[in-house]
Parts: sequence; C-alpha cells; structure tokens
Amino acid sequence: MAAPSWILSLLNPRKNVLASMHMKCVSTRLRKYGLRFDDLFDPMEDMDIKEALRRLPREVVDARHQRLLRAMDLSMKHQYLPDDLQAKQTPFRSYLHDMISLVNQNP
Repeated sequence: MAAPSWILSLLNPRKNVLASMHMKCVSTRLRKYGLRFDDLFDPMEDMDIKEALRRLPREVVDARHQRLLRAMDLSMKHQYLPDDLQAKQTPFRSYLHDMISLVNQNP
C-alpha cells in the first residue's frame, strides 16, 4: 500500500524545512562515526535485511562490518573521526535499498 502524496511531500526534505533539518542532523551524526544510514538496519530484527545482506557482494558486507566496528570503537573511546575523514563520508549513499526491493519481489 502506497502512502498518500501529502505524506510523501511532508517527509520530503526538498519540500519540508523540518525534514531537511532532520536529515542534516542525522547526516552530521553519521559522519562523526563514519557510518551510512543503511548500516543502522539490524539483520536480527528483519529477515528481509538479513537476506539482502546475504545476497550482497562480500566486499560490500565486509565494508559495512568495518564501518560498524570503527563506529563502536570510536564510541567506546568517546571520540569522533577526524574532520578530514568526516568530510569524505557519504551517509545517505545507499547500498542496501535496491537489494531489499529485490528480496521483496523475489522471496
């Protein structure tokens, strides 16, 4: 079931100032730890995520694990990535969305 168009426009950061501010805040927090938004999905909670991760190339899954380990290490040390590395991060570059769509189409 698709969401009504008014809800989609409300959640669209290009059309809603509050959504844009929220997206910027999330982006800043993810950059501090070197994470991507897709890294936040838990494969233990959703079987579609688990299957999508299984179908992804090994390099992509390994990079995800490295980002998660680095973020946990930085969090335990109460540190952030250096500013030059934060500038290189791409928190909303998705690697999981397309595979989840395929999993939902072909279970």
